[in-house]
Amino acid sequence: MTITFTKGHGTGNDFILIQDPAGQMALTEAEIRKLCDRQFGIGADGLIFAVRTENSEEVRALLKQEPSAEWFMDYRNSDGSKAEMCGNGIRVFARYLLSNSLAELTDGSTLPIATRSGIKDVTATASGFAVDLGRWGVTETEYLVRVGGLPVARPGLAIDLGNPHVVVALANQQELSSLELSKAPVLDPEAPNGANVEFVVLDDPLIKEGVASLTMRVHERGVGETMSCGTGVAAAALAIRHWAGNGQNFWKVRVPGGDVAVRMFATEDGEHVGISGAAELVFTGSVEL
Repeated sequence: MTITFTKGHGTGNDFILIQDPAGQMALTEAEIRKLCDRQFGIGADGLIFAVRTENSEEVRALLKQEPSAEWFMDYRNSDGSKAEMCGNGIRVFARYLLSNSLAELTDGSTLPIATRSGIKDVTATASGFAVDLGRWGVTETEYLVRVGGLPVARPGLAIDLGNPHVVVALANQQELSSLELSKAPVLDPEAPNGANVEFVVLDDPLIKEGVASLTMRVHERGVGETMSCGTGVAAAALAIRHWAGNGQNFWKVRVPGGDVAVRMFATEDGEHVGISGAAELVFTGSVEL
């Protein structure tokens, strides 16, 4: 089987994108792992199938909520497992749909995209795309996080953004750079479905010209350490705001792949969080499986 693909990234978080409108390209987890392998495959943090929402049993019901959500971002981690949502991936997915004339996004309009965690609305910005990640919440479980490079376990705050996150605040940049994220951090208690784990250090001063800023590294569930994680960036800002109790709603999060902006805002159904940043397509090719 020959597969045509496009490679893209959002702040270094990279993806393989494949058109599968009918939702019939049943690649196995092993095949997805092979494609995402950086030595023997194309190389990526994840793989995205572009599937028409009406052709997916998983998300077809979302069309009742938003009939114009024509496309489903069927996201897979690099280990082949399914994921609910990817904040960088959805921006790259939007770029892919527009570049291939699969969708339109005019100035001031919104592109609704179906995901396993519901409908996400994407809008264009000067430098890329912004996505409304929807409502969020702090979960009740209190975690201790053990990770290579830190001699003592640290407390972590669990944030639900449709996918699970645990955020750990560190004292300084030296602690952040000393982390060994080649292996997954150990959570106590164990998270039932795993979690993305974010480690953050606040800038000093925290707020400049109305924007708070911090630096982050992340170990993504089913992937490993990545250069960026869109939902993780949002979780990091939300966790720091929760701890600080300062009501700060505008954030800049620095990750190894660049900067991502975060904004919290009120809606009729409660507070939402959104992120914005770059999304680029790098090359297109074909591969045989």
